[in-house]
Amino acid sequence: MATANKTRKVDSEGRRFQERWELQYFFTENQGNCVCLICKETVALFKDFNVKRHYQTKHANTYDKLTGSDRAEKVKQLQAALASQQRFFTRACESKENIITKASYEVAMLIANHGKPFTEGTFIKDCVMKMVENICPEKKQEFANVCLARITVARRVEDISSDIQRQLGGRGEAFDYFSLACDESTDASDTAQLLIFLRGVDNNMNITEELLDLQSMKGQTRGSDLFVSVCEAVDDMKLLWSKVSGIITDGAPAMAGERSGLSTLICNKVSEEGGNAIKLHCIIHQQALCAKHLKFDPVMKPVVKAINSIRSKALYHRQFQQFLLDIQAEYGDVIYHNDVRWLSRGSALQRLFALREEIGQFLSEKGQPMEELSDPVWLADLALLVDITKHLNVNLQGRDAVVSQLYAHIKAFGTKLQLFQRHLSQTEPCTAHFPALKEVIDSFPQDNIGAQMKSYATAIASLSVEFNAFGILQLLKRTCCFSLLPSPWTLMMLLHSCSWSSLSCSVTMNGAANTSSFLLLTFTASWIKTGFQKCEHLLRKC
Repeated sequence: MATANKTRKVDSEGRRFQERWELQYFFTENQGNCVCLICKETVALFKDFNVKRHYQTKHANTYDKLTGSDRAEKVKQLQAALASQQRFFTRACESKENIITKASYEVAMLIANHGKPFTEGTFIKDCVMKMVENICPEKKQEFANVCLARITVARRVEDISSDIQRQLGGRGEAFDYFSLACDESTDASDTAQLLIFLRGVDNNMNITEELLDLQSMKGQTRGSDLFVSVCEAVDDMKLLWSKVSGIITDGAPAMAGERSGLSTLICNKVSEEGGNAIKLHCIIHQQALCAKHLKFDPVMKPVVKAINSIRSKALYHRQFQQFLLDIQAEYGDVIYHNDVRWLSRGSALQRLFALREEIGQFLSEKGQPMEELSDPVWLADLALLVDITKHLNVNLQGRDAVVSQLYAHIKAFGTKLQLFQRHLSQTEPCTAHFPALKEVIDSFPQDNIGAQMKSYATAIASLSVEFNAFGILQLLKRTCCFSLLPSPWTLMMLLHSCSWSSLSCSVTMNGAANTSSFLLLTFTASWIKTGFQKCEHLLRKC
């Protein structure tokens, strides 16, 4: 019986690339092919005979003289050249795809940063396409490839959030110390939201400020409930409790309670882990609470009533805006006062004071005259409140603020209160720091508004007492020794254990007598690197 011929299948022979061919014959494996590094040709099979024949017939005369390390180095050079050549052909396509994807991520991040709905991506793309059609129609297809659909934008935002969390986790591992700041408020849906901010510093004095987590509190908001949420956020990020240097909250009982407040529970937790944390009242909230201490209800109630009477009725509001437009007023509207956003009090008062004549005229035409606007004493009270709220320090807000700078701002506010009290207590009161009050006094010279100055001085004195009652300045100075930090020159003078000559030689001061030109963080980092580590532990913890 005849035997059937069997067809030979090369794939079934299981031939593989041999690593020794790289050094012997200058071949490499690329995408399943056996490629010559010298001429970039391929051989049909992973077979020693085929590879050897190709090398000996085409390249042996030139490359046989290379031996040892020279031959190995040549192989590396040829491999790098091949990889570079392959990247050249794919770079254009990949670069264009990367640019399109990056553009999509950039727009998604802008949408998220501005709190816009994800569906805005489609609207933004329509706007961009209209501009492209008129400006550069030849690139219309490139812009059309940028996907900004709602689902895509949502996915991009999730990716960005995950990446930020990943980066924060990586930086958290390098933290020497970090502090927490917590604030709890209720949103429009009556859900309590707990904001947890983190500020950490590593060995090189690199500071990281980021929102650690936003926890929705569905049930009660006791100190223990808030503590559980903070623990979850810290543990999920795998941060060490022993590195917590401080906890900053507002003065709510659930936050600052001596026994079961959030700050107390966190300090106890840090102590159990072998660390030492201090609890502080937020110095920004401190000024807000001091401002609320100046009740001035006879001033605030008519102000709120006037603003609400204008803005609560759509017709009145439109007519008022048109009225201001017709008379070419300085501002085009009044501002609502919001107790939660405390800076709005100062803004609302300043706007109403600037538009007091226009508001009085408009309300009179509507049959709702505001009689207080014709009372010089009431106007003086309003002017004082406007001037005081204007002095509230908005410099305390923002990123990358150094604690010594915040300390200086809050200390300056307390000093200003004492200065204001002295000025208003004089026989001839000085209104240099009260421009609105001075304007009212000049407008009514025949009225004895000066008699009110004593009561104003008393009100500011009580405000100063309330400010000092917090004791935050003394606590900061006692706990953290911030007297070392106001400026580099003060810092140098106080370090009695370090020699002035060695310090001045180690850090280049550029001959600057003006210390305001120094960035304190940059100075501190360079100062530590020069070998002055005696206060390094303290500076990082602050």
